[in-house]
Amino acid sequence: MKYTISKGYKIDSYELGNELSGSGVAARVEAEQYGNDVVALKDLVKELYPDVNTQPKVLGPAGFYDEKWFNQFLQVTGPGVVDGLTHHIYNLGAGVDSDLINKVQDPYFLSQMAQTFQDISTTIKLFGPWSGAWVGEAGGAYNSGGKDVSHTFVNGFWYLDQLGMSSTYNHKVYCRQAFIGGNYGLLNTTSFIPNPDYYGALLWHRLMGKKVLSVNQNGSPYLRAYCHCSKKTDGITLLLINMSNSTTFEVSVINDLNLYPGQSEKIYSTEQREEYHLTPKDGNIQSDVLLLNGTPLKLTESSDIPALNPELVDPFNPISCCT
Repeated sequence: MKYTISKGYKIDSYELGNELSGSGVAARVEAEQYGNDVVALKDLVKELYPDVNTQPKVLGPAGFYDEKWFNQFLQVTGPGVVDGLTHHIYNLGAGVDSDLINKVQDPYFLSQMAQTFQDISTTIKLFGPWSGAWVGEAGGAYNSGGKDVSHTFVNGFWYLDQLGMSSTYNHKVYCRQAFIGGNYGLLNTTSFIPNPDYYGALLWHRLMGKKVLSVNQNGSPYLRAYCHCSKKTDGITLLLINMSNSTTFEVSVINDLNLYPGQSEKIYSTEQREEYHLTPKDGNIQSDVLLLNGTPLKLTESSDIPALNPELVDPFNPISCCT
């Protein structure tokens, strides 16, 4: 830590240990001991970074959620110690699972994770309201992910759904495992060419603001919907995920709490709607090539990220979510 300070490196946050909470992974630490150690880490950070404006955050416990363990950990650390309560997610199971490709397309299976997100939020509300929920590590399938799934288009069903679901349950940060490395890397490990999930993450970063809005759809469970205030412009950004391999959905966007009845045309007809449709090359959900509004996303000749331009449409037309 002293070395990083001497080099002028900017550190966002410090975290102690990895996957030692609850029953642990290969090893575990009791919540009381871990909590006391994190308090010591916080004191060290305060000593080495006396300027509160540049002081790194302290995170923990960087493991899989266990309600009793997490509750006790926050009670031991007390107010103002843990800035981010981090938990890990590998809800798809092993990367070698032959059923992996079906899991990432199964809304009923993916929805099971909502309970963990809700429980984490409840733990923070009851025992650590000064903290915030973070997904500290998530790769979908553990042991480096699935070699024919995690780096392809179909993994975006899991990934974008996770980003939307975690935001709904007031999570502040979502750390993807990994940027480079394994089958679940956002970049190809040898060519460094972006995999499909890289572009999904980039569009999320550019379009989805911090304010999460309530959205409901009364159609098929295979259609997922998430909504945020737009990041850089007025208005909202709506994420729709069609997990069905046989159904195209036509979606009409309706504000069910219209405070100004009869004025919707006046309010919404002035600008065209921006749409970003992500589909796989040749309709192959296991393709590494992602299409944006029908155009393949490929690096430019200078190896820059291509322009991610939306399609402009009449705002009164329904949104078509194709298979």
